[in-house]
Amino acid sequence: MKPTKKEIEEIADNLDCGMRCFYNLKSGEIKTIPNFDSWIDADKETWDDVSNEIDENWSDYIEFTGFESHESFKLMVDFAESVDDTRLQNKLIYALNRLKPFQNFKWQIDNSTGYRQNWFDFKKMRYIQWVQNQIDLNNKDFE
Repeated sequence: MKPTKKEIEEIADNLDCGMRCFYNLKSGEIKTIPNFDSWIDADKETWDDVSNEIDENWSDYIEFTGFESHESFKLMVDFAESVDDTRLQNKLIYALNRLKPFQNFKWQIDNSTGYRQNWFDFKKMRYIQWVQNQIDLNNKDFE
């Protein structure tokens, strides 16, 4: 399995959006569908063709997984610890130690000056690493 850098970024972006991503080992094609467990209102019929293709050829595909909630939380902690603005860093750490840490962290980031894009860049870099790690593990399985 040898996805290109652009394909790895595409997979990372789709996982970040809550999609399920599949890589066809024979063709190298990437297929995505919504994670219907998370997107209750998603119209499943719209995705029937892609879902059926994956189901009918399951052994041809590798599924990439996104972060579990505890891994997303760790990602936010890592970002908070990397912030060079002590005041914002303290706000982020406080937000993560309160009820609804995801919501509170998002509010702090959305209302910070100049750090919102830093958060998106940090998260994207980590998702790309996450996808690359899954590629490396799958490649070892096939050796």
